[in-house]
This record gives sequence, structure tokens and C-alpha cells, in this order.
Amino acid sequence: MRSSDSRSGIEGSRWTPYWFAAPVALYLLLFQIYPLLQELKLSFTSTSLLSPDDQLFVGFENYLYIFETSDFAQVLWVTLIYTILCVVLAIGFGLGTALLLNNPFTGRGIARALVTVPWAAPPVAVALIFTWMLNSQYGVFNYALRVLGLPFSSENWLDNPSLALPAIMITTIWQIFPFSSVVILAALQGVPSEVREAAIIDGADRFNVFKTAVWPTIQPTVLLLALFVTIWSLRRFDLIWLMTQGGPIGATNTLVIELYRQGFVYRELGSAASIGMVGLAIALVVTMIYFKISQRAERAQGRRA
Repeated sequence: MRSSDSRSGIEGSRWTPYWFAAPVALYLLLFQIYPLLQELKLSFTSTSLLSPDDQLFVGFENYLYIFETSDFAQVLWVTLIYTILCVVLAIGFGLGTALLLNNPFTGRGIARALVTVPWAAPPVAVALIFTWMLNSQYGVFNYALRVLGLPFSSENWLDNPSLALPAIMITTIWQIFPFSSVVILAALQGVPSEVREAAIIDGADRFNVFKTAVWPTIQPTVLLLALFVTIWSLRRFDLIWLMTQGGPIGATNTLVIELYRQGFVYRELGSAASIGMVGLAIALVVTMIYFKISQRAERAQGRRA
């Protein structure tokens, strides 16, 4: 009797939710919030990697310096183009692939397994393979263009300022679109068959069935996926650094690449921290936009219901 009373007392305590949330809050405080505050503090100092204890407070000098340089404007522009194209193309190809894999056909299970191979491949291996494929002399890209009678570059794609970013985009989309397709495929399988059948009975064609029956159901998943792909694109480092290191002439120099270069090549930790805070601010803005769009979509769906 006493045991049951003590159990009910613990379960009914107003502190119970806080006890369950405490481990997560402690983890975020130690490994997320505290390092973030340290980075914010570091961004207002002139600190060298060679002498990290000598932190001279300079206020907003690091931020003024990076925004006054024309190179940083190009970094922001490259980051914007890279992120937008990653989101649009990865989700677009993922949606198309998911719609195909959602239809019944022979070998569908094998096709669903094979589509995940690029996502599972290590970024180092992907970078090496595409570096070989983009080579001007023996790469398959130039060979295919030559066979088709199309103009091709006489130099390596990754050494050409006008082709380096498209080459990085091709590599990135090839690796990340399978994740989008798997997520969207899972959402498609959650669409009630009765909704599809009702739209077909009403005389809707395939496009209108997708627009009226399928899209409203998978829209929250696609929006959340777009948020994840955006944040991942803003912070992607491995593929870009392994293939071009931000070159040539800054053609593929994104925020994360510039942060690494400032911190570990030029050894300017203060400047690197300020660039990191700019990237964080962009990610927060994107997250707020996502929540606004999600709330608007929920209200619109509620009015339709």
C-alpha cells in the first residue's frame, strides 16, 4: 500500500516533467549553449590560434572587417546559390524518385534499396570518384559530351571558375537526393488510399490527384525536409573542401570553407568565430521562416477541412 502511494506521489508531482527534461537540458547547456556563448565571446576578440589565451577585445571590428571586404560578399553569394540549388534540386529529384518508387513494379524492393547507396557512400570516396569523373582527359563527363557532340571544357571542371560550382552541385545532389526520396516515400505511403480513390472518382487526373489528395498530406514532411537540407547545405564542408578547397578564385568558397580557412589556415580565431556567428544567424532566420510557412500551411489546411 505504501509502495503504491509513493509511486503515485512521484507520478503526480509537478516536478516530474522537469526531472525527465533535465538530462536533455543539461546536455544542451554543456555541449551546445556554452560552446555557442564561447564562440560569441571569441568573435569580439582578436585571438590567434598560435596564442589562444591572448584575447584582445576589439568589439565589432571582426564583423565590420568581414562585411567591408568584397571577398565576403562573394562568399555569401556562393553560399546562397549553393544552398538554394541544393534544396530545390535535392527535394525535386527526391520527390520524382519517391513517386516512381511508390508505384508497384517488378523489382521495386531492390530499386528502393539501391537508391540509398549514394547517401550511404562516404564523402571522401564520393569526392575522389567525382574528381576522377570530372577530369578533362579521362573523365566520363567530358567523354559523354564529346560523344554527344556537345561543347566540353579543355581543362578540369574543378579548375574552371565557371564550372567548379556546377561540378560541386552535381556531386552534392547525387549524394543527398536519396535521403529526400526515402523521406518523401515514407510520407507518400502514409497518404490514405481512400483520399486518392475519392479524387479519382471525382474525375481528377494524376496531377490533380497529387495536388488535392497527396500534396496536402506530405507537405509538412517536405517543409521539414527543406529545413534540414537548408541547414545541412549551409554547414557542408567535406565535399567542397576535398574537391576544390573553395577555389578556383573563390568560386566554391562558402561560409564554412571561409570559416575553416580563417581559423586553421590564417589562424585568426576571432574572424572565424564572427563568420560562424553570421552562419548561425542565417540558420536562425531560415528556421523562423520555416515555422511561419508551416503555421500558414496548417491554417490553410484547417480552413479546407
